[in-house]
Amino acid sequence: MSIHEVFMPALSSTMTEGKIVSWVKSPGDKVEKGETVVVVESDKADMDVETFYEGFLAYIIVEAGETAPVGSAIAFIAETEAEIEQAKSLANSGGAAATTTSSPEPIAATASAATPALASQNGSNQKEGRLVASPRARKLAKELKVDLTTLQGSGPHGRIVAEDVEALSNQGKQPATAPVAPAAPVPTSAPVTPPAPKTPAPATVVATVPGQVVALTTFQNAVVRNMVATISVPVFRVGYTITTDGLDKLYKQIKSKGVTMTALLAKAVAVTLQKHPLLNASYSEQGIVYHSDINISVAVAMDDGGLITPVLQNADAVDIYSLSRTWKSLVERARAKQLQPQEYNSGTFTLSNLGMFGVDKFDAILPPGQGSILAIGASRPQVVATPDGLFGVRQQMQVNITSDHRIIYGAHAAAFLQDLAKLIETNPQSLTL
Repeated sequence: MSIHEVFMPALSSTMTEGKIVSWVKSPGDKVEKGETVVVVESDKADMDVETFYEGFLAYIIVEAGETAPVGSAIAFIAETEAEIEQAKSLANSGGAAATTTSSPEPIAATASAATPALASQNGSNQKEGRLVASPRARKLAKELKVDLTTLQGSGPHGRIVAEDVEALSNQGKQPATAPVAPAAPVPTSAPVTPPAPKTPAPATVVATVPGQVVALTTFQNAVVRNMVATISVPVFRVGYTITTDGLDKLYKQIKSKGVTMTALLAKAVAVTLQKHPLLNASYSEQGIVYHSDINISVAVAMDDGGLITPVLQNADAVDIYSLSRTWKSLVERARAKQLQPQEYNSGTFTLSNLGMFGVDKFDAILPPGQGSILAIGASRPQVVATPDGLFGVRQQMQVNITSDHRIIYGAHAAAFLQDLAKLIETNPQSLTL
């Protein structure tokens, strides 16, 4: 008899437990070596998990929506159909698959949910007969009785997203005849979520009733752990006012080419960090870690709660147009939970921009493993005194930097902000070179 346990994998260095988003295979289904059997939500992303074995998915221990510690068994795979019943008996008895004959590493998290390899050259979202859809799309399709195989995905790399399911469902609805009298609306079993607004909007908040306790998502729990970890770090904050007339003018000139303000700000910070390597460094027990690359993390709120920081790698060396395209791709894949670990855990300096929400100024919390984070407020017209003794109106924004005081001191942060302001105020055009 050859029955193998499927274990909850560790999808990141900080992951202690995982949540089953969906089972791609059902009990009794044939599985091939290297085929995706389950989608697991880690503390940062949804990842497809493949099996190392060929056989049949015999029994599911941890159902979709449930969580399990890393390393615990979540299912059994039997090599033959005849062994399926034996696997069920083994699971019901609470025993381990002592007859496992292969490597103890039964499944592997892969990049298949996030890489372009999912989409073929003709734009299909299938790979060797496999359907690629977001967990939310799968759930919605089941509730609305929509056949996912009839859909062409509009998500990144052809992935089917919830909006695709909603669109097909709405097509099948016929206009209702005029009622004799107004009728009270009857809620459907699965409310249809409207498309995400093009303008910045706060993260979606789960509808609650007074007295209700809503469990934190895996993402939110990860944020909690990171924020608690920063309490022991001694930090200080320095604020600075930067005039943005030149930067705003440049943005208007190149916005049509796909350039974003986020990319411009990240580029400006990265170029300034070239002169201030200490601000790009981090603390360790052995001393100061000076990073060879300047990788700018930018905080992004997730639609279903939580926070993630996609990374613009080598932001000082990449041209602004490529940087903007990369940023757009990172945000799309972050909100679809398709980022690879290197794309969210390799940052050396973080930006948090609430200016888009009209926030004047705020203090940001230092992320673990970094030396500084810059909080950016809104750019607003301000009446200022000009060098010739008159008054004028200038666009200005307030920025606040939070730094690890174990390695960075006030003068270091002030000098960095001074050079950042000089670049933005006097030479923003250099950001396009």
